[in-house]
Amino acid sequence: MDDRFNTASGWVLFSGIVALGASIASGMYFHADGHEEFEDGEWGFFVEGAEEEGGADAGPDLGTLLASADAAAGEKVFAKCSACHTINQGGADGIGPNLYGVMGKPVGKHAAGFAYSSALSEHGGEWTWENMNEWLTSPRAFASGTKMSFAGLSKPEDRANVMEYIASMGGAPAKPEPAAPEPEEGEAADAPGAGPGAVEGTPADPAQAAGAMGGDQPVASENAGGDNAGATKVD
Repeated sequence: MDDRFNTASGWVLFSGIVALGASIASGMYFHADGHEEFEDGEWGFFVEGAEEEGGADAGPDLGTLLASADAAAGEKVFAKCSACHTINQGGADGIGPNLYGVMGKPVGKHAAGFAYSSALSEHGGEWTWENMNEWLTSPRAFASGTKMSFAGLSKPEDRANVMEYIASMGGAPAKPEPAAPEPEEGEAADAPGAGPGAVEGTPADPAQAAGAMGGDQPVASENAGGDNAGATKVD
């Protein structure tokens, strides 16, 4: 009995040693302990990969987006906001304030009696198209400490359409103008009034120019006194 127990115990101990050795070997091979501490203080594993070239496309400017904005499309996107906001004239405040006529009004002061967060009520400025675009992009980035938990609209077209819909409910200030397109290469050379320059090899003196074209060409006189007084014949 004792021999069998000792034999079984020996095999169990041997198996444990083998398993521990295999674990150590695999950890050394795969660098299991080679984790990295990232900037935010969290720990993780660094995965090597090719870095993408270039940044994200900024897309059209705000004025260009608003020029083609669609209020009907914005109403559909605004459905995401209707859980907290009303927008009809005289609508009640909900979790968020009623938004009728909010465009052009002071930030954090539009709905009288609504308990705005200090992040908004003390922000300053008005709900211009630019400010509303920043707010819809990321409320927390626009006003750090805001009580609004909405993450924002990532698509510029959605933001433009929503602003167009909000503007249709109570008006808005003038829209920003679309940015002027940059001139294409070679366009400056074709601009009106540029005119052709001197041709290489052509004489600058009028008499010499006339002689180059043929002996009987009229040449303007420096002291022209009449309709025909300024022309002489070059022989």
